Amino acid sequence: MNAMTTRGIREGALVLSDGSVFEGELIGAAISAAAPIAAGEVVFNTVLSGYQEVITDPSYAGQIITFTYPHIGNYGINATDFESVGTFCRGIVVRDLARRHSNFRAQSDLGSMLFQQGVPGIAGIDTRRLTRIVRDSGALPGAFGSASESELLAAARAEPGTDGVDLVRTVSTQVPYVIPAADPNSRTNIVAMDFGMKSNIGRSLARLGRVHVVPAATTAADVLAHSPDGVFLSNGPGDPSMSPYAIEAIRGLIGQVPIFGICLGHQLLGNAIGASTVKLPFGHHGGNHPVKNLLTERVEITSQNHNFAVDPDSLSGRAEMTHVNLNDGVCEGLKVNGEQAFSVQHHPEANPGPHDSNYLFGQFATMIEKATAKKMSI
Repeated sequence: MNAMTTRGIREGALVLSDGSVFEGELIGAAISAAAPIAAGEVVFNTVLSGYQEVITDPSYAGQIITFTYPHIGNYGINATDFESVGTFCRGIVVRDLARRHSNFRAQSDLGSMLFQQGVPGIAGIDTRRLTRIVRDSGALPGAFGSASESELLAAARAEPGTDGVDLVRTVSTQVPYVIPAADPNSRTNIVAMDFGMKSNIGRSLARLGRVHVVPAATTAADVLAHSPDGVFLSNGPGDPSMSPYAIEAIRGLIGQVPIFGICLGHQLLGNAIGASTVKLPFGHHGGNHPVKNLLTERVEITSQNHNFAVDPDSLSGRAEMTHVNLNDGVCEGLKVNGEQAFSVQHHPEANPGPHDSNYLFGQFATMIEKATAKKMSI
């Protein structure tokens, strides 16, 4: 395969570990000769919009994101919609990267953002065929770039995927920091354990009070030293069993302070009470998953991004399942019995949406208020 086409576009290929080959055109950082191969676990995302938020979500560390929607980049990008200070995904795969963008909020185009952020990509791929392979076989390691197909296949087969890898340490903040409360008169003090926390989670929590964001490896004692009114367990990438330090810290926080977890935080809370987690065949990645709240019987449309899930059969009476995914029955939420601790697998803070589950932040606020009132009455 020639490195360049007659049109001056650099050709490349995506090769999966099962030997499947897809030819396309390199985009973003992949057009640089210094980056001949990008490798990672290939997953697919079904969102119709929100590609900038997806690409900048730290939960995609170690993964190559395939967008099932055929046209990506239509409305450009802007500084407001970044979900982290950088990008952590290994690359993106699209059918058609928009050559022109049109939106009043746009400040640049997606291709330029990918190049500037160092994110390799490949376009012109038959994403329908690729998605079918991932659905049938499960998430597969893959590699793409300008290298030969044999080199790409070797790189794909050498890629470990997300099993048994601690990806949290690669995305968590290294230094604690504070997000001011949206209401300057608020006295609520929240500690957020950062396992790969999205920016919109910080904004959502700031509506409840001041937020102290701490590194993933922070101990329970150090969290409690902040005298929190509530503790938040953030989203993040990869295998929860690879973060035993976080599980131990959460175990020490249960019963001490109200706890709310999202995504990886939900899985870690489950592990902390003795439940087990399992890896799903191809995970949940999209913005239209139906989830039923078992306590209210209400069905919510949710945003999802995870490869692992809590095994509901392992809750063993220590907690009850509060939400269920109507597509496949996966546990989407739990409440620890007798304790002020709950969590959900989906993203109530989802930016750009949907916002059906945003009420959960209010539920956390109510829990904090009740705990604070009880503490003051003693």
